[in-house]
Amino acid sequence: MSDNASSDQHDLPAHSDDELRETLDRLAALSLDMSDRLEEQTKAINRISTATSEARRAAQAAKDQTNPENYGELVGATIDGKINDNLVRMGRMATDLLKVSNRTQEVLKKAEDDKAAALRDIWEREQKVDRLKSRLPWFGLGALILALVMTVLLPRFLASNGSTCAVLGAMWTTTTTGVDACVFYVE
Repeated sequence: MSDNASSDQHDLPAHSDDELRETLDRLAALSLDMSDRLEEQTKAINRISTATSEARRAAQAAKDQTNPENYGELVGATIDGKINDNLVRMGRMATDLLKVSNRTQEVLKKAEDDKAAALRDIWEREQKVDRLKSRLPWFGLGALILALVMTVLLPRFLASNGSTCAVLGAMWTTTTTGVDACVFYVE
């Protein structure tokens, strides 16, 4: 995966589990639908292939049973007129069905590739979520420590000079021992 694609993924919002399940359900339904269509087309091709074989056997049987001298013209006209037309139509139909079947296989292959890519993306996102979950306690501990340090150090820092002392609502004065201090007076 390129760095560009990786950075694009960080900009995308994470999908919820329901959305991911819905996507997987849709992909499964699409795969089942394509499988059913391919099965129907395969059955149609098998029926056409059987019909073509039967027609060829019938033509051969008619040729064998007839005397070519007496029935040659009749058999030729019948084959050319009826059987040949049917064979040509069935051949075209078989070719068309084969093309459709090949296209269906391509679509199924693409759907499988898309499904694999989607599953890979889901897996990668789950890995990122797991990594974040494993680091979350450390982030919380760091925030807690920072809050404690700021609780102790921020007031001392703010009270260390006259301008920030005034912001706090106190007065900057010098004590009797000569030390500058930020003092809050109660009236």
